[in-house]
Amino acid sequence: MTRRTALWPSLLLAGLLSWLIGYPLLITLFDALGLSGGLAGLSLEPFSRFAARGDEWLALWRSLWIALASTLLAAVVGVPLAFVFERSDFPGRRLAGALLALPVALPPLVGVIAFLFLFGESGFISRCVQGLLRLEEPPWRLAGPGAILLVHTYSMYVYFYLFVRSALSRLDPALAEAAAALGAGRRRTLLRVTLPMLRPALTGAALLTFMTSIGSFSAPYIFGGSFRVMTTQIVASKLNGNLEAARVETVALAALALLGLALLRLLDPGQELTGTVRGLAPKPPPIRGRLARGLTSTAAIGFTLLLLLPHATLVLISLVPPHTWTIELLPPELSWVNYKAFFSSLEKLRPVASSLWMATVATLGALALGFAAARGSLRQRRLGRRGLGAVLEGLIGLPWAIPGTVFAIALAATFSVAAPWFGRFVLVGTLWILPLAYLVRSLPVTGRSALAGLRQLDPALEEAAASLGAGSMRTLRRVVLPLIRPALAAGASLAFITALGDLVASIVLYTYNTRPISIEILSQLRLQEIGIAAVYGVVLMVASTLAFTLWGKEGTA
Repeated sequence: MTRRTALWPSLLLAGLLSWLIGYPLLITLFDALGLSGGLAGLSLEPFSRFAARGDEWLALWRSLWIALASTLLAAVVGVPLAFVFERSDFPGRRLAGALLALPVALPPLVGVIAFLFLFGESGFISRCVQGLLRLEEPPWRLAGPGAILLVHTYSMYVYFYLFVRSALSRLDPALAEAAAALGAGRRRTLLRVTLPMLRPALTGAALLTFMTSIGSFSAPYIFGGSFRVMTTQIVASKLNGNLEAARVETVALAALALLGLALLRLLDPGQELTGTVRGLAPKPPPIRGRLARGLTSTAAIGFTLLLLLPHATLVLISLVPPHTWTIELLPPELSWVNYKAFFSSLEKLRPVASSLWMATVATLGALALGFAAARGSLRQRRLGRRGLGAVLEGLIGLPWAIPGTVFAIALAATFSVAAPWFGRFVLVGTLWILPLAYLVRSLPVTGRSALAGLRQLDPALEEAAASLGAGSMRTLRRVVLPLIRPALAAGASLAFITALGDLVASIVLYTYNTRPISIEILSQLRLQEIGIAAVYGVVLMVASTLAFTLWGKEGTA
């Protein structure tokens, strides 16, 4: 393939990605400025009204400090866990270490609902405390910023745990040994040697946690109440029919997210320090002393079981027949009645079918586009077109930097108008708007996974295949794809899980006929059908875990 021939596919792909990702954001900005009808309609009045409202600034400030506090708390939990499980050996370490990463494979809404059933006013822990202390009222209300931070910490500490543990496994222990030989104690070695080497991992985890927190919707929506952050403020404006305010709020949240991303990037050293990685991970030293090993093992397993308690509670609630558990400490009766009602009703199964096909279509589309963009980016860089390569890489990463609520509003604004000559089609209200939203939101996951896999692939392998007479498609099918299958499988599994349990885009774009599982869970909770809502949560949890397991096996086959 000549240089000129290789250029056109990448240009077409960049145009397609710009239409899917950048164009809706641009349309939303134009609508907020009144430019949809031309320059004559330019007006900053909506922004002036936004700036004059204290509740808007309050919601924006709450989004920022909740994201920062969530990042700090996730680090406080995740980093020590990474050190414990990577730098010491004790019975049960492998199993407990694997279970600690389980929340990353579960949709956010499942964790939120599980916390509601466990720590809510009528939750299991609340009932236990109320019964033991013989209180007339529940001992607490799981609401407000404290509840949001609790759920965020639980669901996002995994980023720090996985990033830091992976980095620790690749650090050369000779550096710490050299520091000790020079007289440095453990604390000084940690502060002056280990933590600086972990800076890329800490920065990456902080970026991911911050961006996830600032775009979080499930926890603020369920537990926020009158404590509104900007994501819930946008949806409230949209549902109340105040589209002008929703557009301006969308622009404000996008600007805040990009500003936060830029500021956090200043802490990013850009690349890992050299000389810190060994080919083989050092074996963690065993904890000395039978008592110390036993206490560490017990504490680790106990903490792991505590983290799994919300999901066990979700399963328990799903087995409680309707209206049988009122004031008792434990459910007086358990049965399969909720599951029988669930599986015997086609109407109740419809959201499951909708979520499955929409998540599958979105994952396949995101996998194809993400791989094509990653491959095109690396190819253009090798051909000397670094600008085009950077554009492709930036486009697949942009949805990660923009909160999901922002993209949902942008897609709703763009694809609610019939203007084919301007790339706008009426998709809102059809079957395809939600799969499109899921696809766009999944592109960073599939694209980055493909990029990581392709960067580890030696270009000489493709050159060798070409020299043996293999065409580009055969080389792709027989050489490239088999070698990067683990990376593609990892990206596809996370994309599928994210789309399967999505609430952020769904609550803005769904219709009754396309309602996914997440919307049906909220509907059942409003109807006080707690058992059925728990069944939906269990189905979502099991489907996500199976997808994660099956894709993982495929990736390592």
